Formats: sequence, C-alpha cells, structure tokens
Amino acid sequence: MHSAEGWEELLLPEIERQQQMGKEVAFRGDAAFAKPEIYEALEARGVKYVIRIPANDSLERHIAELLPRPVGRPSQKPLVEYKGFLYQAASWKTARRVVAKVEHHAGELFPRVGFIVTNLSLPSRAVVRFYNKRGTSEQWIKEGKQAVKMTRLSCHRFRSNEVRLWLSVIAYNLGNLWRRLVLPPRIGKWSLTSLQQLLVKTGGRLLKHARYYWLLLAESHLTRRLFGAMVRRIGLLSMPAG
Repeated sequence: MHSAEGWEELLLPEIERQQQMGKEVAFRGDAAFAKPEIYEALEARGVKYVIRIPANDSLERHIAELLPRPVGRPSQKPLVEYKGFLYQAASWKTARRVVAKVEHHAGELFPRVGFIVTNLSLPSRAVVRFYNKRGTSEQWIKEGKQAVKMTRLSCHRFRSNEVRLWLSVIAYNLGNLWRRLVLPPRIGKWSLTSLQQLLVKTGGRLLKHARYYWLLLAESHLTRRLFGAMVRRIGLLSMPAG
C-alpha cells in the first residue's frame, strides 16, 4: 500500500478535530504526500505544511549555481547551502515556495540535494530543520518497535492483537515517563532499549528477615548511587488529586 493511500479519510478529520480544539495544525510529509490535491486541501484549511518533493531537471535549474563543488581544498565538514524560490509544476494550479538544501560531503563526487514545498514564511534553513523533525517521530516509532515490540501482533484474533498493542503502548509510555521524570540528566537521553539492557535487566535477590525485606542488586550500570537518585526523584513526584 502506498504510504499516502487514504489520506483524506485519515488526515482531514484529524485536522478538523484539532482545529475545533483551538490548536494550530502543521503538517510534515515525505515525498509520498507530494500531491497538488493535498497542498490545496491543507491550504483551504489554513494548515502550514512542509512536504518533500522529488527532484527533477526543472528544480535543479533553479539551484544550478549551488551544484558545482566549491573551488579549493574540500573541507572535512559538510558544506550546506539553502535556497528558496517560487516554482510551479505542470500539475499545480499556482506557484508555491520551494526550499532546496544542497550538501557537499568530503569524498563524494556529487552533492546531496533535497527539495521541500512549503507555505511557511520561515527562513529556508528553519524550514528544513522543521521538516527534519519528522525523522524524530520516526525514531520514536522505531524505538517502540525495538524496546517493547509493539508490532509483534501474531495472535489469530483481532481483539487479542488490539490488547497486545495497547499493553505495548502503555509499557512504552511508562518507560518514557521514567526516562523524562526519574532518570538523572546524564542518562536522560538513553534509548529505552539501552535502559532495558543496562538498568532493567539487572540480577538481584530479595531477602526476608524478621522485620525487613532487603533487595540486593548487582552493581554494574545500576549503581547504589543511581538507584538512590531514582528513588528520590520518584518521591518528589506529585500525586494526582483524587
């Protein structure tokens, strides 16, 4: 199935729902959403968008001055340049703003070129940065697949798979809350997979005495100091009313 298949049934009702709640909606999409009917639907609803579009000869002529490799000894750091311009494809009813990003990397003969169509009024570099956050969302999805196996839905019944998916989402949210609210800053950006392997999967013993229980944990990455810091942070969290 094409990734933009059925976009009207999925996208438009959600836009209307968010706008009815008083929220400003912005849309990011890959080249599968590079369709004039999508641009027109978003524009008619006052939605800001950044959508990647495939390169072609006409687009590359607009940035011809950026494509040749700079003269002189190449830098080890990538040389990145941006350019915005108006462009109208044959299937478009009106011209729209396109932002190009051109990267020259050491050891590569040809530059890396990307084009984005947008109705944002931000500087070209800011438009590209906003678009790149789409990859951040994909990383969260990838993290959920790896850490809590949220796509492991092998039951024969749909309802059973639905329950498994809900449990995976709950587990992911709990892990993310743990990472955001409890972990010290120095490990607060660890992936959930790393947290599982280095902190959760820790050997331990629970000993019962006459008046106390003792929890003995093997010290590797989960040290006594780190465990104590997490317990103190949990104790500082406010409890919901009621």
